[in-house]
Amino acid sequence: MNKSELIEITAKEADISKAAAEKALSAAMGAIVKAVSKGDTVTLVGFGSFKSSKRAARVGRNPQTGKELKIAATTVPRFTAGAGFKAAVAGKKAAKKK
Repeated sequence: MNKSELIEITAKEADISKAAAEKALSAAMGAIVKAVSKGDTVTLVGFGSFKSSKRAARVGRNPQTGKELKIAATTVPRFTAGAGFKAAVAGKKAAKKK
């Protein structure tokens, strides 16, 4: 599924226009990107969490020549699926909390 297909499904499910669905989806994605790039964590209960993570510098290897090369440290985005999302993908019902 790509973005336009997601917009189409969202518009149909929410009974709104495709333009409104695209605007809402773009706003939500923009807010998530902005928050994670600042170092905040975005948690959507039942769906998952978006956060940034630091990746340490390391030594890699060029697969063609075998020569070692330095790979710089960087910050990367991470997504951790929530229990409801994991259960849906596994085809199970989400476990209820006590």
